[in-house]
Amino acid sequence: MSEPRFPELAPETMTDEQRAVAEAIQSGPRGSGLRGPFNALLRSPQLCDAVQRVGARVRFGSSIPAPLNELAICLAGRKWGAQYEFFAHRRLGIEAGLNPDILDSIAAGRRPRNLSPDEFLVYEFVTELLTTGAVSDARYQPALERFGDRGIIDLVGVVGYYTLVSLVLNVAQVPLPEGETPPLQPL
Repeated sequence: MSEPRFPELAPETMTDEQRAVAEAIQSGPRGSGLRGPFNALLRSPQLCDAVQRVGARVRFGSSIPAPLNELAICLAGRKWGAQYEFFAHRRLGIEAGLNPDILDSIAAGRRPRNLSPDEFLVYEFVTELLTTGAVSDARYQPALERFGDRGIIDLVGVVGYYTLVSLVLNVAQVPLPEGETPPLQPL
């Protein structure tokens, strides 16, 4: 990957609006720093603020348990070939309790083995959503029975949000941390 397309913004070079959004991001659940897509997104401060608020909701306020939410995030990152996204959320998924073998299979473009029943539901639902842009009754109904209406919308929301994030990361050419190997293999 080449150099990032958006040089890192320093607080002293930001507009007042950019600085206010950066402070909101850093004081929220993500903690300090403008990692991932946020340095690029700050070029449009109002969009960045809206995106970061949605992101905080879909990541930290979802009705979907954290390991399953991270599974959905990693599936979106894989779909869009977003190396940074997959790298960051692979680690978060493992910390949340996902088996690394599941994530390694996804990174390689293979169907994971030994999924729990809930992991299977999320994998099937999200994979079909990312493949077709919709979800058949055969995938929808079991997910609805397990996660309810809110869970369905939370899954769609996390996939949509991380699709946007993946595309921003790809366009911005956000690099992996120094010395890290890209986790996604070519398909």
